[in-house]
Amino acid sequence: MATGSEALDRIVERLKGTADPKRRYEYVLWLAKKLDPLPGEFRNDAFKVKGCVSQVYVVGQLVGGRLHWQGDSDAAITKGLLALLIQGLEGLDPATAAAIDPAFLGEMGLQASLTPSRANGFLNILRTMQAQALALAAGAVDQAPSANGTAGASNPNPVSA
Repeated sequence: MATGSEALDRIVERLKGTADPKRRYEYVLWLAKKLDPLPGEFRNDAFKVKGCVSQVYVVGQLVGGRLHWQGDSDAAITKGLLALLIQGLEGLDPATAAAIDPAFLGEMGLQASLTPSRANGFLNILRTMQAQALALAAGAVDQAPSANGTAGASNPNPVSA
């Protein structure tokens, strides 16, 4: 199954090829550790993912027509799932990111190992990122959120979902 993202396809293949559920979790936790810290000023309701049991924040920006992401979560597995999506959607154009079908989750073999609330949280993170991608595209201007989560002079339209 091709998702539309080469990076996401590589992650799916890597996880799909792993028979041991414990190894899948280890990979997700490894991704969590690699995620760059999210500046504290983005830890507010404007960037909070709704519908997650964990505290999850994701911030999208559009630079040169390509999406760039930052995020964080207070739960290790959720942070790893967020990191997986950030890595998978990094550098895509908004239309491609918005068109990604969440069915890839089942193909990775993670869904069987995730609690229903984590699987739902994963989908909510993806949907939030897709909504941000569409909002950024609708703005038709390269955008990055300012430190306080509001529009700055060079950032006419901060995006939150």
